[in-house]
Amino acid sequence: MGLTSTIKKMLGSTSHSIQPQPLPQEVTTSLHKELALNITDIQLTMGHSPDLVIRELKFGQNNIQLALLYIEGLAEPKNALEFLMKKASEPEYKATIANSDFFTLLTHKLLAVGELKQISTLQMLCQSILNGDTVLMLDGFATGLSLGTKQSKDRNVEEPGAQTVVRGPRDGFTETLRTNIALVRRRIKSTDFRMEIKIIGRVTKTDIAIIYIQGIVNEKVLSEVRKRIDRIDIDAILESGYIEELIQDETYTPFPTVYNTERPDTLAAGILEGRVAILVDGTPFALTVPALFTEFFQSAEDYYQRADFATLLRILRYFCFFITLLAPSMYIAITTFHHELLPPELLIRLVAAREGVPFPAFVEALLMEITFEILREAGVRMPRTIGQAVSIVGTLVIGQAAVEAGLVSPAMVIIVSITAISNFVIPSFNMGISLRILRFFIMFLAASFGLFGIVVGLITIILHLCSLRSFGIPYMSPFAPLIFEDQKDSIFRFPHWALVSRPHLLSQKNNKRGQTPKPSPEEQT
Repeated sequence: MGLTSTIKKMLGSTSHSIQPQPLPQEVTTSLHKELALNITDIQLTMGHSPDLVIRELKFGQNNIQLALLYIEGLAEPKNALEFLMKKASEPEYKATIANSDFFTLLTHKLLAVGELKQISTLQMLCQSILNGDTVLMLDGFATGLSLGTKQSKDRNVEEPGAQTVVRGPRDGFTETLRTNIALVRRRIKSTDFRMEIKIIGRVTKTDIAIIYIQGIVNEKVLSEVRKRIDRIDIDAILESGYIEELIQDETYTPFPTVYNTERPDTLAAGILEGRVAILVDGTPFALTVPALFTEFFQSAEDYYQRADFATLLRILRYFCFFITLLAPSMYIAITTFHHELLPPELLIRLVAAREGVPFPAFVEALLMEITFEILREAGVRMPRTIGQAVSIVGTLVIGQAAVEAGLVSPAMVIIVSITAISNFVIPSFNMGISLRILRFFIMFLAASFGLFGIVVGLITIILHLCSLRSFGIPYMSPFAPLIFEDQKDSIFRFPHWALVSRPHLLSQKNNKRGQTPKPSPEEQT
């Protein structure tokens, strides 16, 4: 706790405590009535970009001049243009074009597009073009029409690679925002489904979607999400990790306070509990807030399997949490300071195995841990066809060679291996990284003070966890503060008919999910 406070004083307060300067107001330029002047302004603004297509046409008996503007590769104006040309060439429209307001005729009859909006400024026009729309401009009108003709080149909806399940849906988010929103809407067909679109990034102009359920969401959390996103002032948002780092409560902590997922069912379940979801265009990873400590040990599959089996898996994950955090430290402390804790036979075997090892237990464990981290990172960065094989074979070969060379003991290889395997049991990759960081901290305490150092380290971690908040919600809820009703879905997972309430601190308006009565003994028979 003292170290965290010192770091904060040295580096300054977090970004949330800094009051940002108001953004400069963007100068707006109205469009001209002359088509040629508008085209010249657009070309200058876009820097005469070679992929800016300007198609000038003449319509009707009066040779009305108009122009279609779009970015090649982003827009697909073919259908709208063909429909427009076909309708304008029909005899019934020729006289109408000559005798009526052509602008009104375009908006009501001639343009067959789903999305159509009017534009009156040069900045709005350029932004529509960059968004993938086609802009139609007429000579004699200081207003343009933006046609929704975005070209759809999406990655197919596939099974998530990082959050796989044995039983459950196989679809995952893609890099396209509208596809991701549709995947969530497929699961929540409610009129209370709410979505807000914001544009973040001075240069990238990235679309951000805030999704929640009206009447279930915690209004204070929703207000805080809006406030933190609105004050983001940055050039580019290329992935949801940018947003996560800019809106998180605590910067100087190894624990994640924003949850990310690439599964639509997980995100839908989160907002049904009262959370707020954030989708970012260009990434398949969505964010949900608030994020609680227990959430990182839960998997979507927990709710698709039987309650008893899901409970067993959750207990196993918490057990692996302690193995990942403490196994090397316990080995170091016992073999260095507390030999009396081991049975004589086991102690004799460990001493015999360590005979000839030139390093103390701490250095031995540190070498093995760093080696395994290098192999794991190499396996991730290598091509997929050889990455896994190199990681596994490298671990076996290096471990065996280190034992034969007398650099490490066989027991240390076993400890490091079970520690690494236990780390993979935790469903959240972010939480796994946090444990890998803290493991070295606990190892240092164990090498310095033995079991006493481990206890002090655990107390420090627990105090730090209890001090964290995620958008105003205690991070360790429902353990601290203790909420008995929410224990039904924390370490244990009660049957669905018993989960009649949402988490109390997340949804404070509509706390009841709706209750299905438990089947009677007669119905069960």
